[in-house]
Amino acid sequence: MNWLLVIAGAAVGAPLRYLTDRFVQARHNTTFGWGTFTANVLGSLILGALTGATSAGDERLQLLVGTGLCGALTTYSTFSYETLQLAGAGARLYALANLVLTLTCGLGAYYAGGLAAQAVWG
Repeated sequence: MNWLLVIAGAAVGAPLRYLTDRFVQARHNTTFGWGTFTANVLGSLILGALTGATSAGDERLQLLVGTGLCGALTTYSTFSYETLQLAGAGARLYALANLVLTLTCGLGAYYAGGLAAQAVWG
């Protein structure tokens, strides 16, 4: 029944991703995918916090939040698509910025979430 936990998490993560993207992108008049960037960094932060807060034996919470919610909230495919669209449209600096910012901030958010969780619950 672990798959039900993944489905339940994804049922929250997917709409959260859509709403985050629409909320953020509506406030920026640019072709840069700020909404996707925000969703990916937020998902990385949540996953880092989950990893830092839970033990390796807490498989159900990891399936619900890590695999389900964060898996549906973050989107590597949209990140890739938007980066290639920017490069194809001649906005290569934006494409490079998207690549560098998403990877750097995503990894940084994951690490910061883990450290914060360990400080609180560790």
